[in-house]
Amino acid sequence: MFYILTTRFEQWLDQIGLYRVVQVFTQLEFRALAATLFSFLFVILFAPRTIRWLQRLKVGDNPEFYNSKLNTMNQGKKDTPTMGGLLICGSIFASIVLFADVTTRHAQLAILVLVWMGMIGGFDDWLKLTAARREAGTREGLFAWEKLVFQLGCGVLAAIFLYQAADPLQHPAAASLNLPFQKTYLPVALNSLAPVEMNPSVIVLGGIAFSVIGMLAIAGTSNAVNIADGMDGLAAGTMAIACIVLMVLVFIAGRQDLAQHLLVPHVPGARELTVVTGAMAGACLGFLWFNCNPARVFMGDTGSLALGGLLGYVAFAIRQELLLALIAGIFFLELGSVALQVSYFKLTKGKRIFLCSPIHHHFHLKGWSEGQVVVRFWIITAILGAIALASIKLR
Repeated sequence: MFYILTTRFEQWLDQIGLYRVVQVFTQLEFRALAATLFSFLFVILFAPRTIRWLQRLKVGDNPEFYNSKLNTMNQGKKDTPTMGGLLICGSIFASIVLFADVTTRHAQLAILVLVWMGMIGGFDDWLKLTAARREAGTREGLFAWEKLVFQLGCGVLAAIFLYQAADPLQHPAAASLNLPFQKTYLPVALNSLAPVEMNPSVIVLGGIAFSVIGMLAIAGTSNAVNIADGMDGLAAGTMAIACIVLMVLVFIAGRQDLAQHLLVPHVPGARELTVVTGAMAGACLGFLWFNCNPARVFMGDTGSLALGGLLGYVAFAIRQELLLALIAGIFFLELGSVALQVSYFKLTKGKRIFLCSPIHHHFHLKGWSEGQVVVRFWIITAILGAIALASIKLR
């Protein structure tokens, strides 16, 4: 909104001498940092009253891990307010509306994914957390297949509109399959005036392939973050680090000169996603203030599904969904540990690979304190993020 108002009334603002004061809202870097700070302060200011409101609604969590030792270790978390993801979603939404250019397709789709995934998670949370006060036999959350259908639907819809926005005939790189270490453009000298050409070996995706990859990236990342949200501060802290890394990649993808210099896909219009990733990072840091051990509030599916969906959407939009596997490595490790545990349990008729899945519970049962698991996973995410950024130069 600030960007639109500043550009639309530029002449009038200049006449009254205010344009040089507000012109910072036309600068992407300022708007991204402002969105980060705003979303952080939004959560900090509204969290106490939101927590009290959730307590009055009696939507506290009652964790059941199907492991007696874990249940004993987590007894102190009983009745901690959940659905704190409402704070996260609200702060990100407000930041995007205030600081992004919401006339762009990429910003509009970010809002779509945020609201859609947040509603799925919120509905699931509400059914689970209020089941005890309703009639016996009523629903205790959405079925897994129902959640998956809605997640895939969101993913494919966002991917279809992204493909239209990419305009592959005019900007083939925006719809390319960005393989690790592959040069998107043919290298030229830094100060050369010669036009930059696409690398002929780059695969430009058709609409169907593009939509399928986008659907899987968005829905898959949403589920991965949801599964990782099992310890105080784990999902929020890991997500904040991943968003900061992705913020750098979005800034590169949105600048034609930087993208072509670093030989990664340039995606016209994606620059506004720098504001989105900034808002996500700020919201997660603000939420971490209240979610660190001992947590005063949990984000629930409301926050984890929305954050994961947005993370997958942004990475897919800038054609870095494969690099996302590294940036969000902890989230996919958590998802993979559950898939391996369930599959192995069924194949061997009762045997397990891990003491408990997701894998953060395995380390907890092995003797790591909850704080050690969380901080070490943060450290791993920071290292993976550094590797991901360094890999951009290895082309």
